Amino acid sequence: MIDMKERLLLKSETIPIIPKHVRFEFNEVRKEWVLLAPERALYPDKIAIEVLKKCDGKVSIQMIGKELAEIYKAPVEKIIEDIIVMLQDLADKGFLKEC
Repeated sequence: MIDMKERLLLKSETIPIIPKHVRFEFNEVRKEWVLLAPERALYPDKIAIEVLKKCDGKVSIQMIGKELAEIYKAPVEKIIEDIIVMLQDLADKGFLKEC
């Protein structure tokens, strides 16, 4: 029997965390943030960096969205929707999990 891992479906109440096998760090040489997993690297944009910094296993996507909505003066519902789309893509690729 094949053991298939169930796909994580993110919601606003999900508390995201970067798993231990993934590193999110600032590359001093290149002066940019990078998300590193075995044999893969992603270079997030400015807003994605702010979201990823908050994926510490302590706050929900909803809380991240509220904080960023205040900073960027944008509708919280739209921010949360955008965060879920971005983080779902990362979760599907193994760069993120639920706490």
